[in-house]
Amino acid sequence: MRVGTVILVSIVVLLALSLAALSFGGPFQAKEQASPGNWVAEEQIRVYQDKVVLDIPNALWAEFTNSNSMDPFLDEDSHAIEISPSDPDSINIGDVISYESGSDVIIHRVVDKGVDAEGVYYIVKGDNNSFSDPQKVRFDQIHGVLVAIIY
Repeated sequence: MRVGTVILVSIVVLLALSLAALSFGGPFQAKEQASPGNWVAEEQIRVYQDKVVLDIPNALWAEFTNSNSMDPFLDEDSHAIEISPSDPDSINIGDVISYESGSDVIIHRVVDKGVDAEGVYYIVKGDNNSFSDPQKVRFDQIHGVLVAIIY
């Protein structure tokens, strides 16, 4: 009888600990990550029976090459719309920006933002890359912020 009680109590304790672990970020709990800002208000999106209209002033079309750096979020067949940001403070961690690097335009996610002697800078990284891009990105290098992706 005593052995049965010990086994039963052990099972109850293990069950309680397992449930507690799950409720405090167990293996099924997704890690919070910075998301892009809300650049397009709901009032700017109109859905009709035969079309969708996005009222985005000064919209720019974005195209992608097959670099795999933003997989699975973006690939060469993705279509996107971007806008020119108004000032350095409007860009935040989680936003996806296109910026000039030498003769290339790169589209990566902002993973950090800071200020140094030269002003505001952004650290960017491709979602599928192991490391951040090697240089600080300055506001004057930025072409646009992705505001819509169409697959």
